[in-house]
Amino acid sequence: MKIIIKFFVLLLLTVLITASYFVYKEYIKFTTEPIRIASKNIVFEIKKGSNITQISQLLEDKKIISYAIYFKILARLEKKASKIKAGEYQLSADMTPVKMLDLFVSGKTLQYRLSIIEGQTFSDLVKTIRQHPTLIQTLSNEDYQHIMEKIGSDEKYPEGWFYPDTYNFPRKTTDVDFLKRAHKKMKEYLAKEWAKREPNPYIKTPYDALILASIVEKETGIPEERPLIAGVFLNRLKVDMMLQTDPTVIYGMGDTYHGVIYKSSLTKDTPYNTYTRKGLPPTPIATPSLQAIQAVLHPLKTDKMFFVADGTGGHYFSKTNAEHERAVLRYRKLLKQQQKEKSQ
Repeated sequence: MKIIIKFFVLLLLTVLITASYFVYKEYIKFTTEPIRIASKNIVFEIKKGSNITQISQLLEDKKIISYAIYFKILARLEKKASKIKAGEYQLSADMTPVKMLDLFVSGKTLQYRLSIIEGQTFSDLVKTIRQHPTLIQTLSNEDYQHIMEKIGSDEKYPEGWFYPDTYNFPRKTTDVDFLKRAHKKMKEYLAKEWAKREPNPYIKTPYDALILASIVEKETGIPEERPLIAGVFLNRLKVDMMLQTDPTVIYGMGDTYHGVIYKSSLTKDTPYNTYTRKGLPPTPIATPSLQAIQAVLHPLKTDKMFFVADGTGGHYFSKTNAEHERAVLRYRKLLKQQQKEKSQ
């Protein structure tokens, strides 16, 4: 009887050792071989509050891994089961379960993009936000009328207050989250650069700088010209001369602008018509680039008072009105010549 018992114990131990070896071998194979996905890349979402058992089972259900228990064991052995972060993750076909676990722990979730472009108005930005397929839309038309309050800002008007950049963000980011982030970044940048400015009595606040920077932004697309254009506008403010800049007039025209500024537009008074009102307009007219802000905070010292397009993409700068009028005539003559050549 004892011999039989010893035989069965030995047999059981042999089975257990063999099974253990088989499981161990399968586990090692599981951890070192690539995960099983049909395409090169797929997106896997870990919902907030999910535990390692739920995550492992979901991976098995989606046929990304062969056995949920192995992934659970891996996470426990690596002491990373409680460190996995929620979000969307992009998995690649060459990824092993070990690398996948490291990705889940890193929190490097799949990111989506939206750009705030230099020269863009706030109304244009709103359209871009509303058209984005991933941002969660929480703001109504009425909310956008009070957007600065909605994002917790102490500023009154939104124009110009959102930092131009390309932003990456995970799914489930809201429109409010996005705007808060861009506004905070602009506030911080402007405050930092304001502290390093070259003081000017006609730019008394950071908001003044933001307003003038938006005008400089709309006047030229050539970065090298911006400090000079800023210097011209500051010269005009110094002698109490109207800024006389078309971009502000266009902004004041709103939806009535259709590509042409008529003489009647220049004489029709609005808060943004710098041909009828002195000083800066009440708000920025667009999102200024960082270069435009720098140009206003560090303008070029110049005796120039006027500028007009030169027909090559840049501008001709003049000290006197007479010189400016000659430059205007040259530009008009060039335009007529170009139109004539196009019609031939």
